[in-house]
Amino acid sequence: MNRLHTISISAAAVLALAFASCSTAQYRVASVERSRILIDSRYDNSTDPEVVRTNNALLERKKLVDAEMNPVQGHAAENLWVKRPESPLSNLLADILVWGGAKFNEQPDFAVYNMGGIRAALSKGTVTRGNILDVAPFDNKICFLTLSGADVLELFGQIAMRHGEGLSHSLRLTATADGKLVSATINGKPVDPNAKYRVATLDYLAQGNDHMEAFRKKTDVVSPTGEENNVRHIIEQYFKAADAKGEAVSCAVEGRMKIVKIGRAHV
Repeated sequence: MNRLHTISISAAAVLALAFASCSTAQYRVASVERSRILIDSRYDNSTDPEVVRTNNALLERKKLVDAEMNPVQGHAAENLWVKRPESPLSNLLADILVWGGAKFNEQPDFAVYNMGGIRAALSKGTVTRGNILDVAPFDNKICFLTLSGADVLELFGQIAMRHGEGLSHSLRLTATADGKLVSATINGKPVDPNAKYRVATLDYLAQGNDHMEAFRKKTDVVSPTGEENNVRHIIEQYFKAADAKGEAVSCAVEGRMKIVKIGRAHV
C-alpha cells in the first residue's frame, strides 16, 4: 500500500522524522504543537524522598571534606605559579625537597621537582591543606639518591631537552632553544664528572620517569614509604614552619634555568 499518512507530531519528533531516511513509509508534517510547563513551588513540595536522603548524605560528606581540607597551613607572600623554563612555584617546591632532607639527616647538593607533577598554582594569602593537595595531588614521596657527576650532566641534558624542571637554588643551568645543555653549575662550581652528588627528588622521578632516565643510574637510595613522607605533607610542614615564625612563603625567579640563543652547545 502506497499512501500518505497525515499525523500531528511534537516539535521533538520533527527532528526524529527528518533523519529517519531508512523508513519505507512516506510522512508529511501536518502540524506542530508545543506547550509550556511552568516550574514553580509545586514541584518543591513533591521532592523525591530518595533525593532528599542523597542530598543530606552529600552535605554531611562535604562537612567532613571541608574539615579536612580547610585548615590553614601557612601563607603565600605572592602568587606562586608554574611555567617553563623557571617559575616561582617550581623553584619553591625543589627548595622544599632540599629543606625536607634534614628530617632524614640528608644534605642534598641539589633537588629536582618535575613541573608535570605541579597541578595548580598558589594564590597570595592563606594557603590551606586543600590548596596544597591541588598543587601536589599524587602520592609521590621524597627520595634521596646519589649520582656521579657524569650522570648528573646526563640528567641536566635531559632537563635541557624538556626546557626546564623545578630546580633548587644551588643550580644554574643554561640551554639552547633546541634543548642542548650549554652550561651547568652546582653551588657556583662546574659539575665534576668524577664526583658524587647527593640529590633530592620524588620517588616517581627516581624511577627514571618523565624522560629523566639518568636517575636510573642512582645508588645509595633512601626512599621512605610511609604516607607521612608524601611530598604534599612535607610541603605542608614547610608552610607551617614558616607560619610559626610569622613568615609568608615566597620564592623568586633567579636564573636557575635559562634558555639562550647559541649556535653550538657545550659543557
